[in-house]
Parts: sequence; structure tokens; C-alpha cells
Amino acid sequence: LRLCFPQKLWTMLESDQFRSIWWSEGGKYVSINEELFKEEVLGREGPQQVFHTQSIKSIIRQLNLYGFTKMQQDDQRSASLPEFLAEEAAVSAHSQVLYYYNPCFTRAQPQLLEMCLRR
Repeated sequence: LRLCFPQKLWTMLESDQFRSIWWSEGGKYVSINEELFKEEVLGREGPQQVFHTQSIKSIIRQLNLYGFTKMQQDDQRSASLPEFLAEEAAVSAHSQVLYYYNPCFTRAQPQLLEMCLRR
């Protein structure tokens, strides 16, 4: 059974097989660790291949074609220096993480998946 892009994405997010892609913000956003995704998902070949590409740009293009919007990390910072430094370390550790949002693609409402159509 061939799944369309949003269905493949949903299946990956609901699986515990992938460490490079997960739900964030209570299941509203898709989070992708870019480097790990390239290795773990796009590096697969043969019957283990998930997508018919090895390019992260192609995946991002698909996300855009299906109405996903790239989200920026929350830029609010703490006032105290120790908290600020701790947050900066966390931000740099997550600098390779991409966040995408689509109102028709949320963990709590799988029935909306059929409304996630290609433009």
C-alpha cells in the first residue's frame, strides 16, 4: 500500500522507530533533527527506503506543498544570566532542529489528515 506524503509522515511520527522526527508542542508541530534525519531516514536504500529521495530539500519542498509552515523557536529569553546561558546552550544544541506546523496535521486529530492536501 502506497501512502501519500502526509500519511508517511504521520506513520513515522507515531512510530517509535525514528529518533530524528517527533511531535512537539503537545502534538501540534513536527520536529525534525535535520542531520539525524538525513542519516536515519534519507540514508535508507532498497526495501527500507521511506521516501524516494535522499535530499532534505525535497522533503522540505513536500512539506511546503502540503501546506506546512516553518516555525521559529520561541525567542523569549530569561533575564538572569545563569538562566540565559542555560537557554543559549539548549538553543545551540537544537539549532539543527526544524519545526513545521499545519493546522490539518495534529496528533490529537488524525481525522484531519485527509484534509492535508497537496497544493
